[in-house]
Amino acid sequence: MADIENIAQRLCNIIDSPDTVTGFINGGLSVPLDYGYLIYGIFDTDTRYERETERIRIAAAIRKDILNYDNIVNAAKQTFELFNRYLTEAEQDKIYRPVASSILGRVFTNTIASAIAKRVIERTSFTFVVFKGKLNPITGLSTLLLFGGLAERAIRTSDKLKAEAPEIYELLRPRDYDLLYFLFADAVQPFVDAIHAGYSEGKPMFNQIINKVNEKLNVKHMVGSYE
Repeated sequence: MADIENIAQRLCNIIDSPDTVTGFINGGLSVPLDYGYLIYGIFDTDTRYERETERIRIAAAIRKDILNYDNIVNAAKQTFELFNRYLTEAEQDKIYRPVASSILGRVFTNTIASAIAKRVIERTSFTFVVFKGKLNPITGLSTLLLFGGLAERAIRTSDKLKAEAPEIYELLRPRDYDLLYFLFADAVQPFVDAIHAGYSEGKPMFNQIINKVNEKLNVKHMVGSYE
């Protein structure tokens, strides 16, 4: 059973303050975490064949230039667009307009997707300053994704997405965007949870979450108007 209150609160926080979404981004470049995944992969012999197959897919995706700004934007944007498809235009207006003037939900979520991609690139650039100009950030990220714990992280995050939110996995998989998901998973998680609630428990459950979001946003902005 979906935790309506929890999902609604996290959605409310992001919709009300879109800039906070970048705070969830670690760029997939947490070195201790990557070492942990690398070690885990070494000792996990049961899924070695499957992971090697996925590494081949990663290499092919990198050759197709998957690790660029536009693809990161598009990967994040697809998730937000699926969320919006669960909403009527009237419902989108009701949620977004109090916090985003009169812009459409599509524009609002595109802006968040762009902010996510920008933050990923910024964190990548910061991390790869160690290369002192020998490699640009995306080249460095590609190198680690091919040979380091980052690949394990990408693969296992994709596997987890397939198991826990198959509708999102199926959305991202055709263009190998599931391999990028680890870069921004935390930033889109409330939207994914809402989508999965609607997918697995029905549209009424999704509607309950959206109604709760509306309640929270209305209360928040009513209080703000009196301050």
